[in-house]
Amino acid sequence: MICPYCEYYETKVVDSRPTEEGHAIRRRRECSKCNKRFTTYEKIEEIPIVVIKKDGTRQPYNRNKVLNGIIRACEKRPVSVEEMEKIVNDIEKNISNSMEKEISTRKIGEMIMEKLKDKDEVAYVRFASVYRQFKDINTFMDELKKLLDEK
Repeated sequence: MICPYCEYYETKVVDSRPTEEGHAIRRRRECSKCNKRFTTYEKIEEIPIVVIKKDGTRQPYNRNKVLNGIIRACEKRPVSVEEMEKIVNDIEKNISNSMEKEISTRKIGEMIMEKLKDKDEVAYVRFASVYRQFKDINTFMDELKKLLDEK
């Protein structure tokens, strides 16, 4: 780290502690040449995720859209908001761990359905009916049969 006062290239960390939000580390540094102190902040570099929609357009990932879809599917079901947020957190973690900068809505939808299937079958069927855009009762029944066969 270069000293902001004398631009010397050697500094040492005197004190280090997390910020109040816990998303960064605050470091007090001291220049080895002029002995002046200054503060730096270290935080995780977040790579923006781009979502590729069905029509091929791209837009920034929006956590609220994913959460709202899950909330609608879980309406009047015994799934707490904390559990829904955990599903979104798990999906975001999977996306981040994949190191991909772009992800399709199809992949996100599949991840949501996988999580909902384990959490609440009714919420899963609700989400699948909207996500997969069932054209008629037969395709809906096929999805239900798949779910029953897995049991």
